[in-house]
Amino acid sequence: MRVIVGLGNPGSQYQFTPHNLGFLVIDRLSERAGVRVTRPEAISLVAVARVAGEEVVLAKPQTYMNASGMAVRALLEKREETPESLVVIADDVALPWGMIRLRERGRSGGHNGLESVIGAMGTGEFCRVRLGIQPEHPVSDVAAYVLAPMRKAQLAVAAEAVDRAAEAVAMILKEGMKRAMTRFNQKVSPSRQ
Repeated sequence: MRVIVGLGNPGSQYQFTPHNLGFLVIDRLSERAGVRVTRPEAISLVAVARVAGEEVVLAKPQTYMNASGMAVRALLEKREETPESLVVIADDVALPWGMIRLRERGRSGGHNGLESVIGAMGTGEFCRVRLGIQPEHPVSDVAAYVLAPMRKAQLAVAAEAVDRAAEAVAMILKEGMKRAMTRFNQKVSPSRQ
């Protein structure tokens, strides 16, 4: 069974921040599947759902971003799954707003949540879907930027990116990562924020 994990921070104060796009994609997938991601399991909130005709676990770790790996490892161990079954969805400050990047494996790219997952599992051999949140201008405090509520223009771009990321996850499940990468790893014009 595939395990689809969106990275973010629990709590309403973080709900609409750039760092919570992973949670928002899980919410969109669960909404489309007609389920609610509310059942506590392995330091996460989870739901079992059908996405693209496949039964999957949708999960939102409740450990806060920088300790996400603890929850992901606990979830995979409880479900007796391997990293190959995992798809992690996260924001990426190096990609322009509106851009989505899919990868079959890799490093963290400086993302603390991905770094935590890689460290906890001892491998970067898992699929990831990254959503761009690059600031329009250089920022001195990246942590403050990713944890600040999104502005109205950012919310509109984020909603489109969340929809496309949910479509990308469905395509990964239905047609495989390589086909999904071909379709979704396209350059998009950075949106105005």
